[in-house]
Amino acid sequence: MGKTQRLGGWGEDAALSFLKKLGYREIGRGYRTRFGEIDLIVADNSFIVFVEVKMRRNRDFGEAREFVGAAKQKRVRTTAQIWLNAGGSELQPRFDVVEVYAPDGARTRDPEIIHIENAF
Repeated sequence: MGKTQRLGGWGEDAALSFLKKLGYREIGRGYRTRFGEIDLIVADNSFIVFVEVKMRRNRDFGEAREFVGAAKQKRVRTTAQIWLNAGGSELQPRFDVVEVYAPDGARTRDPEIIHIENAF
């Protein structure tokens, strides 16, 4: 596993921990099809939430959410539809983005985490 993959996994861990503190339940992680990947699948009482996690050290090149463009959104939606068609959940689907800002990478003790509900 490369450095970027390890750092991405660390960011997903941080995002999942944050969401669990908000009351979300973990349903799945790293769900992949030939069309794309969903970083996290979580649920609350009303929604099954497909989460795209974007980790950055800083905002020098823009907000992390800006890197979830139309093509990425389409891949996530298509992958989510496959998961739902396979019997994933009866809950209403929603697509969120979680930004993780970690200036010291995986050594960051208190990353800034921003949860954007209904991001796309």
